Amino acid sequence: MADGGRSALPLPDYDHLPIGGLESRVRSLAPEEVETLLSYERSHADRLPVTELLTARLEQLDAGAEPTSGDPQALRPEQHGTGRHGSPVSPTTSPEPHSPPPHGTPDQRGRPKGDRT
Repeated sequence: MADGGRSALPLPDYDHLPIGGLESRVRSLAPEEVETLLSYERSHADRLPVTELLTARLEQLDAGAEPTSGDPQALRPEQHGTGRHGSPVSPTTSPEPHSPPPHGTPDQRGRPKGDRT
């Protein structure tokens, strides 16, 4: 298992799902599949919110809940973000400066510190 068991997971993109997307996606899994994810999570990242979510789903299934189709609108990794990164600020969305910087601008030369008159 060179990939640490990822290829055997019931959700192939499990490692890249946001927790909100994971919550809706595990609804479609059978108890054995949720147990597989829980075992994988505990032996790898062991994130408390994820283990709590998977444990709660196992308890629901043990109490008689049936797997459902889950939420088809759940975020998948390829939907998470628009592909652009960084600040949405650009020169066109930046505010006008209140005063020129001390070193001046191309259309207004800076003043030396001694020239305060």
